[in-house]
Amino acid sequence: MSPQPPQPEHPERPRRFTRRQQVTAAAGVAAVGLTALALGLVQQGWGDEGEVRVPGDELTAEAAAWQPKQLGADEQRRGIEAQSSRATERAEAAARRAAAEREAARAQRAAEARKRAEAERARKAAEASRSAERKAAAKRSAPSGSPQQIARQLIGDEQQFQCFSNIVERESGWNVTAENPSSGAYGLVQALPGSKMASAGADWRTNPATQIKWGLQYMKSTYGSPCGAWSFWQSHQSY
Repeated sequence: MSPQPPQPEHPERPRRFTRRQQVTAAAGVAAVGLTALALGLVQQGWGDEGEVRVPGDELTAEAAAWQPKQLGADEQRRGIEAQSSRATERAEAAARRAAAEREAARAQRAAEARKRAEAERARKAAEASRSAERKAAAKRSAPSGSPQQIARQLIGDEQQFQCFSNIVERESGWNVTAENPSSGAYGLVQALPGSKMASAGADWRTNPATQIKWGLQYMKSTYGSPCGAWSFWQSHQSY
């Protein structure tokens, strides 16, 4: 067995690096790390065709690819807004047309109402004119003169007038207001009661034409004619 070397009395302490040595070592480690990183980036970016791809290129490509999509979305939004604007314009135009049609219909109804009112006024005016003309014609053609002259005009036939005149002469003496004190018979034809003659006119008390018209109607309906009434009167002294 070889002899053991002598041991120091005190164990050797670990060697300390100076501050400068520590900085130098750290710089070396950093340089090695940067070199490895650079090699890795170069290997990663080397293309199939021998071109180097830089990581920033991917970002630029992605932005370039996103830009058309963004432009498409903007165009779509503008298209939707344009369609909405056109739809609004069409709706407003339709509303204006509807309002114009309603106004035209209202104006037409008003014009038709005016026409109807004018036609009604014209009709009433024409009716009033015809009525006035009839009254004037009746007034012009109304019998006039003495009661005998009026009776002749109303009867027209001379023989019938003579028969009528024979009765009236004996009943009232052609006195329009003659009244029988015992019976109350009244007027030219001695109607009983006298108010019966109101069917021929409201002026039956004083108008000889009204009394003659009523008497002629009575004689025709009862005896067929004034001469038929005169024949009965001659047999009975009344009719």
